[in-house]
Amino acid sequence: MLNARTKIFYGIGGGVYAIKEAAYAIFILLFYTQVLGLSGSLTGFIIAVSLMWDAVSDPLVGSWSDRLRSRYGRRHPFMVYSTLPLAIGFVGLFSPPDLVVQSTTLLASWLLFWSLWVRTFVTTFSIPHLALSAELTNDYHERSQLMATRLGFMFLVTLLLPAAGFVFIFSIEENIDGRFIAENYIWYGLLSALVVLLLGTMTVMGTRHHTSRPDTGGEKYALPHLRDYIGDVVQTFRNKAFRTIISYEVAAAISWGSSAALNVLVGTYVFEFSADEMAVTLAVPSLVAVLLVWILLGPLSRRWQKPQLLRISLWGMFLNALWLLPLKLADMLPSNDSPAVLLLNVLHLTLFMFFFLLRITNSMSIVADITDQHELEHGGRSEGGFFSVMNFIAKLSSLVGPLYGGFVLDVIGLNQQDLPGQVAEPVLAGLMYAVMLIAVPTLAIALFYAYKIQFSKEQVDDIQATLRERDLFT
Repeated sequence: MLNARTKIFYGIGGGVYAIKEAAYAIFILLFYTQVLGLSGSLTGFIIAVSLMWDAVSDPLVGSWSDRLRSRYGRRHPFMVYSTLPLAIGFVGLFSPPDLVVQSTTLLASWLLFWSLWVRTFVTTFSIPHLALSAELTNDYHERSQLMATRLGFMFLVTLLLPAAGFVFIFSIEENIDGRFIAENYIWYGLLSALVVLLLGTMTVMGTRHHTSRPDTGGEKYALPHLRDYIGDVVQTFRNKAFRTIISYEVAAAISWGSSAALNVLVGTYVFEFSADEMAVTLAVPSLVAVLLVWILLGPLSRRWQKPQLLRISLWGMFLNALWLLPLKLADMLPSNDSPAVLLLNVLHLTLFMFFFLLRITNSMSIVADITDQHELEHGGRSEGGFFSVMNFIAKLSSLVGPLYGGFVLDVIGLNQQDLPGQVAEPVLAGLMYAVMLIAVPTLAIALFYAYKIQFSKEQVDDIQATLRERDLFT
């Protein structure tokens, strides 16, 4: 059994991935379109291209880390050598010089270069870190606890880091909204870089005693051959349970990616939240949701198995998507200057985050269990391969988000010059309909496939018992 210290230091590493999520889910679309003037479609296309590279590189890094041999294990070298370059990437992403901003071509190229840079080093850190979870423990429930800790920190950083930005960097000064001042984003890039260095160092130092399969006999850092890389990916798709997980993940990722790309715009323009109020809608729900998951995961896991909790989570997300924006469209909510509007948004986001975090925790924990099944059937551990393919599918699906978000901005006519409170009602209605038209149907599809996931605790226990018996005779 892992001690609490190890779980916490492992979980902190999820925050490194979250810094990228915070940047792209909250700020990049707003910064490059509404502040710097790049078109929504072009910005969405560039983000989608970088996301496509991100998705393709995931299985490569997963296969590479599975095959790595060093005295420091298979995962930690990647994490160590990725931290500093990733920090530099966030500084570049949010600091285009004036010469670049004045040219659409240069600005688009700048966004593409630094997006590729950031996503590459996020991958080389996060895929090995994620794969490490399946090596730290093989206990059915402890794997869920480990995933919940990682995802809890990931969620907290994804939302608390932007919340801190809204309060300390983007606040209103002299009646000017700080979200629309380009120089403020330089400071947010520096803040992101500092948090990367802090969290990356902490998780490496806190888990270094659990080095995965150290090899002092012959170190091997070389990239896998193309045939090995392709073979590793193909091998994961031969697992029926994993194929079902992927089908569900495609729909869930499209739902999340598309709505996340537009949610910050909904808060800014539809509900006319100030930077401080945006900070509240990010910080309070994330803190409450993470605490609830950490408190309730144990009792919930004893009552229901992972596939059942997965379905419960999706039902919660589906039903939660059906009330706030429809009430706003029907003009059944108080006016935006009422405190009740902020409270309703906090409630809505708390429910969403709780069910979202519960969903991800159980789906990733199921993948960790599937790696045991793979070892039994094919021999050898391929944690990096399975988790990287999972990330590959999620990212490939979520690239719909920036494409959809950029397309929506251009179609509904939300212009760079538009400020909160000055946007026409048809534009606001179009923004709300756009969120619902992508989020609700994709969640329904995810539910359909979630009911096909059948991988019980009894199956996992039998698999692990067989593996232990086999190890005794080898």
